[in-house]
Formats: sequence, structure tokens, C-alpha cells
Amino acid sequence: MIINYNDITSTQKYKVMSQSIIPRPIAWIVTVDNNIINVAPFSYFTPLSSNPPTVIVSIGHKDNNEPKDTLANIRKTKKATICFVNEIHLENMILSAQPLAKDISETTKFNIPTTDILDDYPPIIEGCDSAMFCNFHKEVELEGKTIPIILEIKSQYCNDNICDNNFNINLENISRIGKEFAISKKVKNDI
Repeated sequence: MIINYNDITSTQKYKVMSQSIIPRPIAWIVTVDNNIINVAPFSYFTPLSSNPPTVIVSIGHKDNNEPKDTLANIRKTKKATICFVNEIHLENMILSAQPLAKDISETTKFNIPTTDILDDYPPIIEGCDSAMFCNFHKEVELEGKTIPIILEIKSQYCNDNICDNNFNINLENISRIGKEFAISKKVKNDI
């Protein structure tokens, strides 16, 4: 079967892409505006380059065509913290995907605890094994309702239990597999 993207709807394109490009780690993005912490998961997220160290995440719009709070906050503050979701966060990650009014924090509504790590960046979700502290780099212009944002990683937090002195990291992230989620287990091979 050949699927011609010119012949299918936006919803069908999303379905085909999201169930083909797998697994995708979840970027649980934390932003802050007017002291309100916004937490939202994004599965259209991937590394872009290691020099400069950048990631790209696609952020859509609300039903009323306004930018999602994450996008609006990044545009305003130029800062974001990306937390990697592990098994203990799965339920809260799903809850935090619900649309809320901009003046309501997911951390308060769903009782998601956070921890401040770096003064100039939004907090991390408590219990995350790794988080990236990022600055806005630029937006990529595309037609449509999704805005790809390039974020430059300035620092990264790693729990001492998952990272050694040689920067070998052993994470067990929640990843998106189509419409389902799975836990990635790092496989070590003797070479």
C-alpha cells in the first residue's frame, strides 16, 4: 500500500506518522509565566543536533486557535525545562495532557510536585531521573497549526543513580508507540 499524503486528512496523516515513527520519548515540558507552572507532555519531540545541543518539539494550538500555554510561555520567557517521564509519572503525565485555563497550574490541579534545581529555569517534576534546561533557539515556519520549536540545551540534570562519570546514562523513559505508551529499557551489549 502506498499512502499519498495529498489524499488523506490531517487526522489520518497524524495517525500514520505517530504510529510509524516509534518509539518517541515524551518531552514533559515545564514552563512558567506569572508564577504559574505549566506542565504538558509532547510526543512530537526528538534530538536535532549535538553541536549546538538542540532538540525540536512540535507544539500545536488550542481549539480556539490560540497558542498552547507551553508555546506562549516559551515565546515570552525564552526558557523551558524538559523532564523525561518514567513509570512512576505515567498517570500524572496523562492527566497533565488535559487542557486547562492558562491561570490554572497542572501541578496544583493534579498534585504534581516539582523541585527547583537551577534558579533561572522552570522546576523539574519531582522524581524525574533526568531533565534538560533549555533556552529558546528559534521557531521553524511551517504551514498549519503546529509550530516546531528548536530549544538549545544549556544544562542537564541526571540522578546520580542513572549516570556515571563517563556520562553513560541509563534511563527508562516512557515513550509513545502510536496511541500507546511503553517503557524503554536500555539494552547493554558486550562488544
